[in-house]
Amino acid sequence: MKNTLPLFAIFLLFLSARAQVIPDQSTLMAHAPPAFHALFKTTRGDFTLEVNREWSPSGADRLYQLLMTGYYNQNALFRVQTGYVVQFGIGNDKEVNFFWDKRPVADEPVKTGNLKGTISYARDGIASRTTQLFINLKDNYKLDTIDYNGLRGFTPVAKIISGFGVIESLFAGYGFEPANHQDSVMIYGNAYWKKKFPELDYIIEATITGE
Repeated sequence: MKNTLPLFAIFLLFLSARAQVIPDQSTLMAHAPPAFHALFKTTRGDFTLEVNREWSPSGADRLYQLLMTGYYNQNALFRVQTGYVVQFGIGNDKEVNFFWDKRPVADEPVKTGNLKGTISYARDGIASRTTQLFINLKDNYKLDTIDYNGLRGFTPVAKIISGFGVIESLFAGYGFEPANHQDSVMIYGNAYWKKKFPELDYIIEATITGE
């Protein structure tokens, strides 16, 4: 049996999770420590990641800022492709989504491989890393060197250190299809996901837990 939370417990956790907020200037200037941990509570259970600033300094700083402001709370795990990747990182608030979308972080070279359990920023072309992340479900060596829209490779920023089984248990029935609806979700938030893709799993809350 998959480790799923009872519906009522999920509802209570959603209510208690801190809402996403637009950061102040001091938060935007915050630098991540050399390494830190973050706990992600999901509708399937918990997982913990370790962020390594050496792998991607700008990426780690941005992830630190996003976690500080509760950005990943109530995020859908919308792209679950078994044996490939899990993607997330579109918020439930239009204003917050577009705030971050206008502030991409600088591109950085790939310093470590997209191995099973590592987490990289999803991106489009040059200077397009903002809030979306993907978790590698296997060793995706091609993502280290692939030329995608004029830029080479996807840069890892963190790795799963516990709860990988939770990642593997996420609902995967929609595959890549929800990723085709990202523009709508940027505007309408989770109401769109819940109408079009009601079986998706969610991050209930994501918090920094220490260095």
